[in-house]
Amino acid sequence: MPRPGMPAATRGTAFVIDAILANLAFLLLGALTGLFSSLFGSLRPAWLVDALAGSGCALLVFAYFVGFWSTTGQTPGMRVMRLRVTGRSGDAPSPWRSLVRLVGLALAIIPLFAGFLPVLVDDRRRALQDYLAGTTVVDERDATDEAEQ
Repeated sequence: MPRPGMPAATRGTAFVIDAILANLAFLLLGALTGLFSSLFGSLRPAWLVDALAGSGCALLVFAYFVGFWSTTGQTPGMRVMRLRVTGRSGDAPSPWRSLVRLVGLALAIIPLFAGFLPVLVDDRRRALQDYLAGTTVVDERDATDEAEQ
């Protein structure tokens, strides 16, 4: 269980790091696509290019968050901040729970990040996506402190 004094901003910082990394990956893939397009000719019509770019961005975000959450229990941003997502059993959430958590994350962001307000009052620092997916974000420093004692 996370310590009561764990700052709520820690989760926000981890999310910002992950958003930056996901956007950098999308920009890199977009630049590579532009390079290939300049070599082989561009796609037409323009709406198709926009639809493919939007679909590619959504697929990248899906793969990034669901992939990291369901395999290691933490994204690179969470690793930097020493946080981990756990399911009810204490292990990394399943791919299905990670998908539900990603949908919950989008729902938490849509109303001006109001879905994150429970983090301020919940003793386990859970947000909307954690309630929907049945997950908890834990501070890894707590586990190492308990192991040392």
